[in-house]
Amino acid sequence: MQNRRVVIVSPALADANNGNWQTARRWQRLLAPHHVRIVRQWPGNDPAAHAQARQDEVMLALHARRSAEAVQAWYAQHGQRGLGLALTGTDLYRDIAHDPQAQRSLALAQSLVVLQGLGPESLPHQHQEKTRVIYQSSSTRQTLPKTNRHLRIVMVGHLREEKDPRTLMAAARLLSPASGILIDHIGAALDPSLGQVALATQAQCPHYRWLGALSHRQTLQRIQRAHLLVHCSRMEGGAHVLMEAICSGTPVLASRIDGNVGLLGEHYDGLFEPGNSQALANGMLACRAPQTGHALMAHLQHQCALRAPLFEPQAERAALHRWVQDLWTI
Repeated sequence: MQNRRVVIVSPALADANNGNWQTARRWQRLLAPHHVRIVRQWPGNDPAAHAQARQDEVMLALHARRSAEAVQAWYAQHGQRGLGLALTGTDLYRDIAHDPQAQRSLALAQSLVVLQGLGPESLPHQHQEKTRVIYQSSSTRQTLPKTNRHLRIVMVGHLREEKDPRTLMAAARLLSPASGILIDHIGAALDPSLGQVALATQAQCPHYRWLGALSHRQTLQRIQRAHLLVHCSRMEGGAHVLMEAICSGTPVLASRIDGNVGLLGEHYDGLFEPGNSQALANGMLACRAPQTGHALMAHLQHQCALRAPLFEPQAERAALHRWVQDLWTI
């Protein structure tokens, strides 16, 4: 197979350190030996950028709305050939319902990618035939021994409404400091008001710590050391942090939304209704229960282990290479 020149359009680059950037950087690595570059805008605003853009043969755009300008520019020059679009949670569960730019991106793309198994069901019927699922991947990490002295829980995600950090904070307030449950909350306050709520929760609840933004390496270490990862999102295209937990042997408690169920499976027993802080607190307490908590944790860990093969790097690599080949040849 001939190496192609691939451009990944990401609305976020390294300075954001968010899910879009992590996906773009991982895809760049997995698509070797293709020549892959990552840009925020295409073709760019200066002659050098235009010169590079003329050499691009395949575009993989992340986000229907935020990359709409690049998608339209590519279509104007090349038509559909080589134009792939990966859909985020805000695309699937908000923007494509009412945003004309996002809707136009769907129509212009030759091929669409969603990141979890329920994603295609949220697309208009006429676009489902050109949609494929590519699960994101995470390297397998050693499952670390866990202390019995307490139950350590971690939530990872920048503080913004879509991630619903308020539900975690409300659950923390429902727990007694004597419950033996310690909560670490990782993420920058993209919404300053949520940062204030986190600080107030930390002041009122000695078992809750808001750690702010950490590096990816530090975050992975926290996930490995935790007994449980909590994921409260109201809107999600396929959270990479769930895979990082699963591939670290750390089970999860997650909101019952399509983006989570599409990764964990419809019969996963660690799901709670979105926004239900009492159900989340009850789930934490059940995992800490003296007589039954150990068995429940082992059960959730087993269910996660059954999903882990979906997230192996070689599976994502093969799927990405097929996608690029199809975009060029079909």
